[in-house]
Amino acid sequence: MSKNYLSIYAKSFNWAGFFLPRVNYNNCSNLYDFCRTVDNIVDDEINLDIKKKNFIEFKKKFFEKDFSSDKIKKMWNLIDQFSISIKIVEDLFDGVETDLNEKVKLKTKKELLIYSYRVAGTVGLMMAKILKVNSDRALEAAVDLGIAMQLTNISRDVIEDKKCNREYIDNDFVKIKETLQLADIFYNSSFISIKEIPISCRFAILVARRVYRQIGNEIKKKRDFEEYKNSGKIFVTKFGKVKETLLSIYDFIILIFLNPNDSKVGLRHDEIKKEIKLNERF
Repeated sequence: MSKNYLSIYAKSFNWAGFFLPRVNYNNCSNLYDFCRTVDNIVDDEINLDIKKKNFIEFKKKFFEKDFSSDKIKKMWNLIDQFSISIKIVEDLFDGVETDLNEKVKLKTKKELLIYSYRVAGTVGLMMAKILKVNSDRALEAAVDLGIAMQLTNISRDVIEDKKCNREYIDNDFVKIKETLQLADIFYNSSFISIKEIPISCRFAILVARRVYRQIGNEIKKKRDFEEYKNSGKIFVTKFGKVKETLLSIYDFIILIFLNPNDSKVGLRHDEIKKEIKLNERF
């Protein structure tokens, strides 16, 4: 049997997934397989016109419910089972389609946040639905966590993205650190509402949050852009993942004593809400 995309491409998520009940892990894996399939079409190293054609065809098959694709079939099963708004999937397609250009250049913070919502906040939102999160506050926190992780990705992949003519942020270390500071705001915003995730799944999300945030912390340790550039793809070592997993036990205990009503989730969505009605996605 071939490996799922989660175990191939998303080592940090796969690590955290170990702590999910098996049925939840399988559902999250099916979601990731679909999202990664869409992403791979755009990232494929082939002619841009062919990529556009492949993207349009896959999108058409999805909306026509062409179940000859196992990934599309499993995705629709998730949509039906967990009442996932089709608007969220439309947002995902819109975000990925942004990269189907000869050159991608995001010019404002608003563009950066909307892009991050579309390609990753949507995934966090759908993941929360699969984990049976119900409150709007907790769903907003799931969006925040997805955005935080995408900002971490963007900060890590500046050199790699530049080679593909994609410039989500300026190509300098000051901007990278500013983007990681912005990511930290969203990581912090997501924390308290994790308490509203069913307890059987809560620890896995805390682990994913800590491990992925640590990627940003590793980037911050670099002295300058030259050292950052020479470091290659920055990641968290297995020892580092064990450490962050142990620290997540502390988070799990702390959450017991926090009141979700103290959460300020949603205050970070002003830029996004100017273009996207998030409440219609919940």
